[in-house]
Amino acid sequence: MAREFAEAYPSAKAMMQEADDLLHIHLSKTMLDGPQNVLRQTEFTQPAIFLHSMIALKHDEDSAPAQAAAGHSLGEYTALTSAGALNFNDALSLVHLRGTLMGEAGRRSSGTMAAIIGMEAPVLTSLCEEVEKETGSIVRPANFNSPGQIVISGSSNGVQEVMRRAKEAGVRIAKELPVSGAFHSPLMQYAADGLREALQSTKILKPTIPVFSNVTSEPVEDPEEIRSLLVQQLTSPVRWEESVKNMYDFGVREFVEYGPGKVLQGLIGRTLQNVKTSKRGSA
Repeated sequence: MAREFAEAYPSAKAMMQEADDLLHIHLSKTMLDGPQNVLRQTEFTQPAIFLHSMIALKHDEDSAPAQAAAGHSLGEYTALTSAGALNFNDALSLVHLRGTLMGEAGRRSSGTMAAIIGMEAPVLTSLCEEVEKETGSIVRPANFNSPGQIVISGSSNGVQEVMRRAKEAGVRIAKELPVSGAFHSPLMQYAADGLREALQSTKILKPTIPVFSNVTSEPVEDPEEIRSLLVQQLTSPVRWEESVKNMYDFGVREFVEYGPGKVLQGLIGRTLQNVKTSKRGSA
């Protein structure tokens, strides 16, 4: 991750060294050289993705002033930092803590996630509620990614039962995901409590452009509301499809993804017609 930037720009290498010094972990070495099993641990994955995205933003020579910003789950921290609501060091520290807390929450309250493709959101939401009521398990929609593509999260029994019933109903895909916890579900409450404490002492400013919140899918500007929503985000679904549609209604016609992958570019393309999407994740 970020290897091309590190080789092309001394300033990118300096950002990576700054992250190492701040977090007291070998983040840059893990990003550049692995091993993969360490990079996949959420306490490393989250700061690595954030750092990669911020380096890509800083070194985008073709960038124009943004009209608005949004990020999917962890990406909301990149969006807020790009909009001046968080400074780089504070955001990086929060992201590292977030990953560490989410990893611990997964160990304390084991759970899983699954992608369900081919079922409408209201139908799947009702199915999750039905399974919770009948079994006493926790299972909730976690990511409303694009039309017909939703991720569910919760206890293993609850997720497996929703998958089984969704397959019986004829969905195209019901696939468990290789994750270390039930992210964006009530099983992340331990992480939310720990993050709330850290956010209370973090300086947050009014963003210079609207940032669309995962929790509400609406633009948020008030620093105290941002603080509250970042806590709620850990146990609430990511309303990405609604956020993208609301950004379109706001006037956004071009979406640029910064990061190590192209997932959001694909989700936006399946959600909206007649918009331009591009990727600026490598040098």
